[in-house]
Amino acid sequence: MAQLGVRRHLISGLPSRTQSHGYIWRKLVRCIYSKTGIWEDEYNASTRQEVEAYWKEKIHKYNESLAYKPQDNKEKYYVLSMFPYPSGKLHMGHVRVYTISDAVAHFHRMNGKQVLHPIGWDAFGLPAENAAIERGLHADEWTYSNIDYMRKQLKDLSMCFNWEREVTTCSPDYYRWTQYLFVKMFKAGLAYQKEALVNWDPVDQTVLANEQVDENGCSWRSGAKVEKRLLKQWFLKQQHYNKALVESLEDLPDWPSGVKTMQAAWIGDCDGCTFNFKLQMNPGDSSFILPIHTPTPELIYGAAYIVLAPYHTLLSKTEFMQCLSEEVRNRIQKLDKTTQDIDLGICAVHPLTNQLLPIYVSNSPSIFNEDETHIECRLGIPSANKELAEFALHHGIDFVPVLVGEEDLDSDVLINSKQFSGLARNKGRVAVLDYVKDNNSLGEAWTSPRQHDWLVSRQRYWGTPLPIIHCEKCKAVPVPESDLPVILPKLKSVSGKGISPLLQATDWLNVKCPQCGGDAKRETDTMDTFVDSAWYFLRYTDPHNETEPFVKDKADSLMPVDMYVGGQEHALLHLLYARFFNHFIHDQKMVSHKEPFKRLLVQGLVKGQSYKVASTGQYLAPHQVDFSGDEPVAKETGEKLIVQWEKMSKSKHNGVNPEELLAKYGTDAVRIAVLKNVPPRQDMLWDEQDLEGDWIPNVWKLVSRFIKLRNELGNTNKQTEDVERQEDEIKIKCNETINMITESYQSRNTTLNLVINNLIGLANRLAKASDHIIKSSTTYERALCSLVIMVAPFAPHVTSEMWKGIAGVSNHAAADFDLEKDVLEQQWPQAIESDLLPLIIKVNNNNIGKIPVPLQHRQNQDTLQDLVMKSAIGREHLNNVQIRKVIYNPSAKFKGSTAALINFVLETNKQKVKKKSSE
Repeated sequence: MAQLGVRRHLISGLPSRTQSHGYIWRKLVRCIYSKTGIWEDEYNASTRQEVEAYWKEKIHKYNESLAYKPQDNKEKYYVLSMFPYPSGKLHMGHVRVYTISDAVAHFHRMNGKQVLHPIGWDAFGLPAENAAIERGLHADEWTYSNIDYMRKQLKDLSMCFNWEREVTTCSPDYYRWTQYLFVKMFKAGLAYQKEALVNWDPVDQTVLANEQVDENGCSWRSGAKVEKRLLKQWFLKQQHYNKALVESLEDLPDWPSGVKTMQAAWIGDCDGCTFNFKLQMNPGDSSFILPIHTPTPELIYGAAYIVLAPYHTLLSKTEFMQCLSEEVRNRIQKLDKTTQDIDLGICAVHPLTNQLLPIYVSNSPSIFNEDETHIECRLGIPSANKELAEFALHHGIDFVPVLVGEEDLDSDVLINSKQFSGLARNKGRVAVLDYVKDNNSLGEAWTSPRQHDWLVSRQRYWGTPLPIIHCEKCKAVPVPESDLPVILPKLKSVSGKGISPLLQATDWLNVKCPQCGGDAKRETDTMDTFVDSAWYFLRYTDPHNETEPFVKDKADSLMPVDMYVGGQEHALLHLLYARFFNHFIHDQKMVSHKEPFKRLLVQGLVKGQSYKVASTGQYLAPHQVDFSGDEPVAKETGEKLIVQWEKMSKSKHNGVNPEELLAKYGTDAVRIAVLKNVPPRQDMLWDEQDLEGDWIPNVWKLVSRFIKLRNELGNTNKQTEDVERQEDEIKIKCNETINMITESYQSRNTTLNLVINNLIGLANRLAKASDHIIKSSTTYERALCSLVIMVAPFAPHVTSEMWKGIAGVSNHAAADFDLEKDVLEQQWPQAIESDLLPLIIKVNNNNIGKIPVPLQHRQNQDTLQDLVMKSAIGREHLNNVQIRKVIYNPSAKFKGSTAALINFVLETNKQKVKKKSSE
């Protein structure tokens, strides 16, 4: 065996190969301890492959045993990572987010909690439809084949998901309940259809919500310049919940402040009101409703006119424009060339006074600020501000004052406002808003000018069918709950262009009205996929229920989600929609909690280095780049390149295939690499060298050395001053590491990079231990076992093998762990009660080291000062110096543990102190 350069140690009580033919066999085939009972000293590529191949299947079986079964004696912990869209293959962003949630799940399970860690598929959407069209496939074939492949990839990463709760949003078993919730919203008056000027994506040929258009006016998915079109669309009345959504952000202390600020800013100030004005476009006809938001609802009785912006939806409607005179229509067409106010010659009925208010169109910057393009209409209340008063005076519009005072919200008083007259302005605002809330035909109270209702209909095929039937007599009628789901029909072909593809399915399209029994047609638009993902976290609580979306008691026992992990790109859209849905579901008394996510961990992007030709904007693949000079240049032209870190994508040639990394370095190494160097919240700059510097072999060496020395015979009772010192240092280091790592897992930021750094620090300290310590020390064994257990959430395969090796040694000193169970089944290590205290030593405020000192001397500064002076650190730094004063703190904090601190202040310029980092 010497010629192989490998030492193997026989572990007592386990089978060994002592005959010559056994050694010959091992020369041909490496075999790990779990198969042979013979420990392999060296952790190389061959060992790693055997370890992962052996343990992968066992970990799969262990994961299958984790089916969530509520236990009254265990605290629940619901950790959820945002479910993936089945695009075909995992990317590094997937690997990072699911490794984060997997490590957190293992940590809480090891701490005795009943953990729910589910997974599913956000499976509807445009990309699948477009990909299927390109390949001549049906969208469901493409989607389900991708799901099968990505499920295998996730299992290859040994994620401890509750696969028995897997959900798929394109399955009728799931979207039946999406439709059910939509019907509930319709019946509650929160789902409605109206003609609206919408964002049209000319590439994907569908409508986009405002939130899906970026700051440059481009589609968030296709990148195409968005067009405006007038279409009849379905909306969910999110404005109804805006006030509650903003206020309940205060109930989320474990959310990043940046995300909360972003959501509050997007929604805006919700102290206004949207009033419904009836338009009188023809004599006696006031059927058309014009909703208008005002930030000063208390002054509603002073409303004297209405002003539309040139881009208002009404001005795109033929039926509206035909009610205007030809002269007015001509003037409107010239609005983009001159600044003017145009009296439309029609009026609106005041919802409270029935007074007729004239309607104008204006492009005056005093009425519509260029930064307020989200505002399409102004309610002219001259008492509200100077500009609105000047507009009324300029056009000779009569108005009554409704406010007296010194422009102070507390002292100004309402007048000419019927039952609200005499109220202070602030109290009047609340009174008016409450009145509107109680009389909802008047409008919507507590609204914002920024956040409009959620446009949820899409003119595409691969989505949840809207459960609505259109009848000439009964208008829009919801599909009866007993008839759900409305199954998405299978079409022979889908072009992806133009009107809704479901119009082709005539047998499916033509139905009878559920109310009158007459001829009717189904709604052919499908839902925005954000609707599917707005409640999936609730379905996980009861995924196989065939009679309702979930049982309330089951949801209440698991919700809210204790930790939600996902990308920052979803901090606005998905999270806002999910919160809106959960608030509605709470109001329907289906759940007891309003907020779905207790703690939010926003994961940064994984970025790769890209190479772009400056003159053309073309991205080059690495093999097209010449790296031989000081700066990268294009191989073909020699042109300098723009080198930058960008989100990984195929088009930029800066992506990394996780499968190739797993084959080259192994699952454990990749899982560690995606977490090691930066906190989860920060963007990660991917560098394959992080895998080259894998430290797992160092931990393997510790275990190999432990196995070798523990199986050697000899005296193990020798106790010396050096042995005691080493044990004290290891005990303190182990306690510090356990405390720091536990704190990192439980902190708001979940700094898993610090967890790994602390594990490396503990491994480095254990590597310094003498042979005698390893042979006999209970403290060392406890520290090594704790190290392996704490590495396990990141590297489950190699630690499972290490644990088997540790468990098989002949001489055990520590009894803290259950060696009959595998490493993932162990209890999380606890810091050992110690009679020692770490004493941090500083000189002139510079850390120079620390020493363990008896806890009983904590309050005795003189004794501790004497111990420092006699220590190696003291002899090196404090001999032959003049100490001006000594500052002592008996209750300092050090790496999550309590410590003492002593600071020696020396006479200036008397001694140069060597600065040394604390271990």
